[in-house]
Amino acid sequence: MVNVRGCFTTREFGDSSLIIYTDYHPNAKTLAEHRFTYVGSQRGRPYGAFVPEQVLWSYLVQLASALKAIHTSGLAARSISPTKVILTGKNRIRLNGLGILDVLQPDDGKAVFKAQEEDMQKLGQLILAMASNSTNVASHPKTFDIVTRGYSLRLKDCISALIDNPPPIDAFLAAIADQTISAMNSVLHLEDELTSTLMGELENGRLVRLVTRLGFINERQEYNSHTPEQSQWSETGERYYLKLFRDYVFHQVSSDGRPVLDLGHVVSCLNKLDAGSEERIALVTRDEQHVFIVSYKEVKAGLDSAFRELAKVQRRT
Repeated sequence: MVNVRGCFTTREFGDSSLIIYTDYHPNAKTLAEHRFTYVGSQRGRPYGAFVPEQVLWSYLVQLASALKAIHTSGLAARSISPTKVILTGKNRIRLNGLGILDVLQPDDGKAVFKAQEEDMQKLGQLILAMASNSTNVASHPKTFDIVTRGYSLRLKDCISALIDNPPPIDAFLAAIADQTISAMNSVLHLEDELTSTLMGELENGRLVRLVTRLGFINERQEYNSHTPEQSQWSETGERYYLKLFRDYVFHQVSSDGRPVLDLGHVVSCLNKLDAGSEERIALVTRDEQHVFIVSYKEVKAGLDSAFRELAKVQRRT
């Protein structure tokens, strides 16, 4: 469900308007916009792509889950239609416009049960519209002939039961429990995929932080040039072999003097630096007159120390 965050009244539009504001979902489309495309000016003849049956079951499970929460609270959605259901991701739909009719057209408690039945009926009509690619489902016996040719008998019977004899939401969810499990499995697979992608981005973020810190330190001419020693800060002490480490990672050359552009070498070195590996490497000065044998752990300690020194100066200034 699209959450309602609040409302207020205003006279900014020349009348007494009620403004209801909800969560914002970027690039969302209604199912009417996403699934029904009209050709020319023939407004009564939508043309859209065939909707796979598993997608329809997914829509059915998601909307039934939303209705379960609404009906259990003693309320009714009263806004189930292609223009009130929005698509916020791949096959991820949400009910929009909830609560508006409750404010504009309040009903007493006696009408809630009837409104809940209408919710179930409109749910069936929505799935029927998606399956038949038609917004006109009033004469549904003819429309069901279209559904029979493209979908399973079970889906047809499920839609027919919703429209002709709407069951309570709990009974309906029990009847489609296997499809609910299938939808849950799809969600779990998506979660695994997103977690894997997130871990990859996390790895990238760690390496970017290391490269950024090296960039802050390497070749820095001065950070507080009151003394000659400070003006050569990046060329002295542990900062000097950080410069040589930068050359070791990014400025490798082949035996014939050609630049080596080996991304695997870069990623391997940065990962070992981040882990503080005990492995030792030879850092050679550019004139090849001096060699420093240091471990990644020592380089990391020098990097952390130099960065803390810069951060301390920044806070002081």
